[in-house]
Amino acid sequence: MSRLPARQVPAVHHRRFGDWLVSTVSDGYVDSPPGAIPSLSQEEVDRLMVAAQGTPAIRTSVNMFALRGHGRTYLFDAGSGTTMGPSCGRLPETLEVAGIAPEDVDAILLTHVHPDHSNGLTSDEGEALFPRAEVIVHETELSHWFDDAAMAVATERSKTRYFAAARFRLAPYKGRLRTFRDGEEVLPGITGILCPGHTPGHASYRIASGQGGPDLMIWGDTVHIPEIQVPRPEITMLYDTEPPMAAASRRMIFETVVRDGLLVAGMHVHFPGFARMAEVDGQYRLLPEPWSYEI
Repeated sequence: MSRLPARQVPAVHHRRFGDWLVSTVSDGYVDSPPGAIPSLSQEEVDRLMVAAQGTPAIRTSVNMFALRGHGRTYLFDAGSGTTMGPSCGRLPETLEVAGIAPEDVDAILLTHVHPDHSNGLTSDEGEALFPRAEVIVHETELSHWFDDAAMAVATERSKTRYFAAARFRLAPYKGRLRTFRDGEEVLPGITGILCPGHTPGHASYRIASGQGGPDLMIWGDTVHIPEIQVPRPEITMLYDTEPPMAAASRRMIFETVVRDGLLVAGMHVHFPGFARMAEVDGQYRLLPEPWSYEI
């Protein structure tokens, strides 16, 4: 009798996108604690989740995306390193399975500087783990986490988990750290779109296919819990810096994706994280793209 596997295979998924190969390289998952959606009672959260999936449990994918083509390798977000518990921190493994060495990465485009998106930039000792990569982030995001006045009035948890961590993880990249403004082409064919609220400089990236097909929108944390926030985009998360602004940004991104027929890649859309969107009877629907056996 063959021995049963002790763990799942590494979560990597490749997809052709125009001139590019885009790969989901999972960092793992997180289970949302009670109270993560402060605008709803836990009973209501449980009811919505049971109606959507048959169980109240909220398990959230933590996806990163690698883009390869034109002789370049780009990584969108850098994972959590060792800081988010045993269910996360798998990006080094999934990058290796995808055939990407840290020294292969030319640029890391951060959607924002939260621990599950940026703590994997460095080791716990502060060593840059991507020796050649330029790090790209919206100018408002960078200025916020380095704002001493904002840090002084933050909660103790935020001071440590967000402000201090952001400064520590970005410090080794000081000489190769670049910012952009809303609507700017940050790399050829890649436009940065400010969608603030989750963090002050939270951004999405719109990528042209290069072959006349629909663009790809890597939308960061536009959605954390698809079962709830897609049909009800007004619902915000405990982790949002400015909840009303986060909700407004979510609607803006949804409207753009539906209007332009874009492909979506979401950091917290269930692995492998690709989907399209539709608006049916005034309500948004996420249409997950099925696993493709061919690249």
